[in-house]
Amino acid sequence: MNLKEIKELIEFLKEQEIAEFELERGDVKVRIKRAPDSNVQAQDTRIIAVQTPGPLVTDNSAIAATSPPAATPPKEPTVKAEGPLHTVRSPIVGTFYESPSPGSPPFVKPGDVVEVGQVLCIVEAMKLMNEIESDVAGEVVKRLVANGQPIEYGQELFAIRPKT
Repeated sequence: MNLKEIKELIEFLKEQEIAEFELERGDVKVRIKRAPDSNVQAQDTRIIAVQTPGPLVTDNSAIAATSPPAATPPKEPTVKAEGPLHTVRSPIVGTFYESPSPGSPPFVKPGDVVEVGQVLCIVEAMKLMNEIESDVAGEVVKRLVANGQPIEYGQELFAIRPKT
């Protein structure tokens, strides 16, 4: 893995807001861990690459941008305040998919009314497609993740306005 690939990987992880990442390719192991965003002027990103046959150890903080990160929109949906919103969270780590197959329409979109047990999305984990169902009846207000995005356990996926 060369320096250019590592820089591209860091940029991708920043865009996807992934805080920790580890990759093992043959005899090279790369681990990237970012400091949490808390209005800090500069983020600390450290890369440690270890190649087992030869002694290669790199601690490269200069790769990370030292300028403050661009303002990111709030994670919570900004919608009409007609009561509290229910958030559907991911029960597993994996990759978020909005539809059953590429080119198919999404399971749900903002404005759709859903019932308890209705499939909202698929989370792929270890080559298994796991259907994520709604645990509340109501109107889908917002999808909080992008199609194909890696997601973490407990990450918010949808905001739903419960039926009253």
